[in-house]
Amino acid sequence: MSWKVACIQFDITFGSPQENVKKVEKLIMETVQKYSPKIIVLPELWTTGYDLTRLDEIGDNNGDTTKKTLQMLAKKHNVHIVGGSVAKNTSKGTYNTMYTVNDEGDIVGEYSKLHLFQLMYEHLYLQPGKNDGLFQLDGETCAGVICYDIRFPEWIRTHTTGGAKVVFVVAEWPLSRLEHWRALLIARAIENQCYVVAANRVGKDPNNVFAGHSMIIDPWGEVLAEGLEDEAIVVSDIDLEKVEKVRKQIPIFEDRKPSYY
Repeated sequence: MSWKVACIQFDITFGSPQENVKKVEKLIMETVQKYSPKIIVLPELWTTGYDLTRLDEIGDNNGDTTKKTLQMLAKKHNVHIVGGSVAKNTSKGTYNTMYTVNDEGDIVGEYSKLHLFQLMYEHLYLQPGKNDGLFQLDGETCAGVICYDIRFPEWIRTHTTGGAKVVFVVAEWPLSRLEHWRALLIARAIENQCYVVAANRVGKDPNNVFAGHSMIIDPWGEVLAEGLEDEAIVVSDIDLEKVEKVRKQIPIFEDRKPSYY
């Protein structure tokens, strides 16, 4: 099976959900018209940005508005959407949550970020998720993870041993650690022999400048497409049969010794 995937990297307006939703609606329409992708991927916290101190005010109650928006856009444009992540407000606190919606408008995945990044004070304002990021698109197993998660190779491996052929990464990764972003993503693709499709934001907020460089990487670690530091749509075709070919050529999964780890 082959998919055309498109990562939309854009400058998120700090603390302004309505403005960001309007922008995403426009960007998705433009992406579909120009590239006709099968899957569109959005960045992390795309409705609010890192306005953490106000998430209890501007976050989405139970994710309801976000889910309805993504479902509407997926059906309207006949496209799967890996919906970045948003601040989901619940009675137990706020979660950094990714919704994945298929082209019929069904929610097929919900994952809340497990690893909270203390350097950006996430642990003070967010609750960690408790479930994995596995989901199905067109009968294929995929996974979604969020930003800091990629620094935990054992978490990514949990998903690929669970069958994931594509790992979707959504992020607000800072420019100051751009080389970490690139190296970690490529390493995760090579060691898991899977596609990595990563959407990062660009621009800046009051405290950070963000790196962009959304990337689509194949199971050999080859970068198929990469953005720069401006708003862009990063597009490539991915062939899921290549995952099986690479895994047969170098049988990493067969040669694992998990009883020793």
